[in-house]
Amino acid sequence: MSLQTHLSAPLAEDSATPATPASYIFGQPSYPSLFRASEERPQLASFPWWEDQATTTLYSFDIEAFKRVVYYGIFTDEQLPRFVLTERSEAFTIDLIKPRARALRLEKYQRVEEALRQCKPTFAPVISWAWFPTYTDSDKNPLAIAKAIDNESHLHFARIPFEELVRYALDYPNSRVEWFLQQHTTLYAHILDHLSAFPDEVQRYAEVEKHLRSRSPFAHRAVASALEGVGLKLDLPMPSSPLFEFIAGPIQRLFGGLVANLDSIMKILCVLGVRYERVYLHSGQINWSREFSIPFSFLEDILDSTSSTDFARTLTTSDEQDFTPLIKGEGFDKNGASRLLARWEALSLEVWECCRALPEYVSFIQESLQPLLGLRNYHSLTAILNGLHKYSVSRSTYVYTDDGNMALTIDQVLPPELLYLLEPAQNYAAYRQQYQQAAGIPFLPPHINEYRQHGEPVLQGLYTRLKTVIPLK
Repeated sequence: MSLQTHLSAPLAEDSATPATPASYIFGQPSYPSLFRASEERPQLASFPWWEDQATTTLYSFDIEAFKRVVYYGIFTDEQLPRFVLTERSEAFTIDLIKPRARALRLEKYQRVEEALRQCKPTFAPVISWAWFPTYTDSDKNPLAIAKAIDNESHLHFARIPFEELVRYALDYPNSRVEWFLQQHTTLYAHILDHLSAFPDEVQRYAEVEKHLRSRSPFAHRAVASALEGVGLKLDLPMPSSPLFEFIAGPIQRLFGGLVANLDSIMKILCVLGVRYERVYLHSGQINWSREFSIPFSFLEDILDSTSSTDFARTLTTSDEQDFTPLIKGEGFDKNGASRLLARWEALSLEVWECCRALPEYVSFIQESLQPLLGLRNYHSLTAILNGLHKYSVSRSTYVYTDDGNMALTIDQVLPPELLYLLEPAQNYAAYRQQYQQAAGIPFLPPHINEYRQHGEPVLQGLYTRLKTVIPLK
């Protein structure tokens, strides 16, 4: 099936005609665009209810909420924040500006512009496509070429900030996404020129196309279109969704949920922005077929709690439900334990994401630790401690020591009286002693390590203890 039949009707009717062996001329003044940004995201089902709430937030006295709304820019009129700030009091505008700028004695219009500048994100400059097919690469196998193309596509995707993808998912125009798509049309042009000049390369790039089917869908379309442009017929499966479905779809669902509270969604987006950086920007490669994960239960539980003690109880109730399957059968469920180990690591990362995105919640999280210890919920307690430790290390600074060397100084946010629970010496001996004296919902890694050393009796003992501390319903 021709790739052109996969493209949306509006795109297929573009004024530019897809290249064919008969129509291609080297040095031709234009190449057809392979993408239309509006067609590469799911159709937005929700009415833009958030714009009214965004306007209300701009007139509120919540400085942080104001900053978040301006940062994500989820309103049609880009001049709205500027107009609102010209109507706000001088004191509010000054509060938006960092102390160093406050000392400059700016005029009102200058304060407004400075406040907006500080609230809006800063972007790295866009870059042009810089991978080129070369005939001297004929000794490279198709898989190596596909990986090189995929890496270049990843590099360009990493130049799209998360907040810009949020705007794009919500149907706002976005030049960064447009540029990203244009660079993949540039790839198409480079490969079309190359294959027209070196017809013996067609079969090799046909293999490249196959390898790209499980990699960047944007790069795949470019290579497949170039192959069709030189007359190769491809049997391609019908695309099941728009190319940006994997990231735009989850964002749209976040805004289409039953709870239409913009302030909560803005906080969730801040956390997801940190996750986006970790998954897509700091990753060696992207799994283009996997949806962006938007579970945010940790932050959601914080936002729904009336106090740190209430939050600790919520976590403990949830953990009791998660640990119950381990003891429902005749013996300890090892597969269930593996899933809970993965959940422990995920919770630790969620804590780090939350602290980095919303540092104003660090103190609330710290206040929940003693209630968790009192509830003997070592699972959530140690996961949170581990996440706080990650946060401490990630915000540390380098200083010169007395001997002239550099040292990493940790800005510690962990309560010193609880550090013993994460002390790994002798397989977390301090924690295991604590557990012997006051059993509860366990921190599983030490118990699993002990099982690997001493066998089934360890799990049997844990199974017996769990049955005494977790209520079975």
